[in-house]
Amino acid sequence: MLQSKKLTLALLINAALVSTAFASEQSESKGFVEDANGSVLFRTGYLARDYKDVAPDTDTSSFAQTAIIKLDSGFTKGVVGFGAGIIGDASFKLGENAHTGNGMIPTHNDGSAYDHWARGGAYVKARISNTTATYGTQVLDLPVLASNTARLVPEYFTGVLVQSNEIDNLNLVAGKFTENQYSSQINSDGNQLDRAVVWGAKYTFNDDLKASYYGVDVKDKLDRHYANVNYNHGLKDDAALNFDLSGYHTKFSKDASTYSATGTIANTAYGTNAENGGIAGTEKTNDIWAISTSYSKDVHNVMLAYQQNFGDVGYDYGGNADGAQSIYLPNSYLSDFVGNDEKSLGLQYNYNFKNHGLPGLNWTTAFVYGWDIDVRDQAKDGQEREFFNQVKYTVQSGFAKDVSLRLRHSYYRANDEYKSVYMPDTNEWRIWLDIPVKLF
Repeated sequence: MLQSKKLTLALLINAALVSTAFASEQSESKGFVEDANGSVLFRTGYLARDYKDVAPDTDTSSFAQTAIIKLDSGFTKGVVGFGAGIIGDASFKLGENAHTGNGMIPTHNDGSAYDHWARGGAYVKARISNTTATYGTQVLDLPVLASNTARLVPEYFTGVLVQSNEIDNLNLVAGKFTENQYSSQINSDGNQLDRAVVWGAKYTFNDDLKASYYGVDVKDKLDRHYANVNYNHGLKDDAALNFDLSGYHTKFSKDASTYSATGTIANTAYGTNAENGGIAGTEKTNDIWAISTSYSKDVHNVMLAYQQNFGDVGYDYGGNADGAQSIYLPNSYLSDFVGNDEKSLGLQYNYNFKNHGLPGLNWTTAFVYGWDIDVRDQAKDGQEREFFNQVKYTVQSGFAKDVSLRLRHSYYRANDEYKSVYMPDTNEWRIWLDIPVKLF
């Protein structure tokens, strides 16, 4: 009888394991063509920066049109599924764009804007169970290696990325990339990436608690680590409190390009010797962390955030082929408030107009103040502040469903000590019109 129970238990366990094995993403594949999808995003983008108290010809303004296409196959059936895809963009400028230079439009050697241009590439992919490997041109969304998507077209990386969901509630990633193309670059390796190795994990404990860790090693440039804990606490009447703690630790190699205008450096020729190439010539570190608390109820959301830097220099990203959007921190708008030793306090408010019959209309306003910035060769009294506003409307139904219009404005000011090395007083406008079209 005991042997019979053991045999029955063994069969049940085996059946459970078999059913679990088949309950995977790959086992549910319908086919290479059947699961394929394609889309085009038509985007009209305008970005203008009005710099105060400087020569007018230093202002920047870009106006352009693009079509961002993605064609993605499904996976073939079987234990191992295979697929492929294409991602890219084709764009042209609107008007002369004589003052471009803000990461929107590629420029010729004389500084003039391209009339039209196209970029992109292909990728192949393979999947077994719940693990997928993709090789080729990709848009990344990782805290330590994130593609810039805040310009006309996205930033591309070329390499391999593996994502695994074999364990419930645990997402694992690992990859290696050898090319990096910024949004305004024609060359597929415009940022001259040698090698970036990335890894990470995100675990969902329950619906309210999540934690993640990611790391990246960019050869001869930097070693960076990111950690985050996010907790959501429900309140009565459908209100909620959210607590978020995040931070980066970065060790810059001596050959890295760092924002050494704020912080201690060993090479006094930095910034004045052209042969130095903007390299400080010494290893440096930065630690930056932030904590934010948000309260949400119905159409309202209020967030209070505190952010602080430590180390030899301020937090620096994008300049070492490490992703021009790799700053997953709350006090990041036009300025990121990342000066050396800088402390910043931000208050953000978001309102949804759904109770006024406009569910697709949202307004976000924020004010951030930063202080105690350690500016190289000056007293530790750098200060900056930004007043941010954004209105976005997304069509909710009908033939124009998902079409969106976004207007964003930043009013940025800094004291003399900081504006001389970071960014002049600036008024910035960004206007994006996005029209997504599903092909199949």
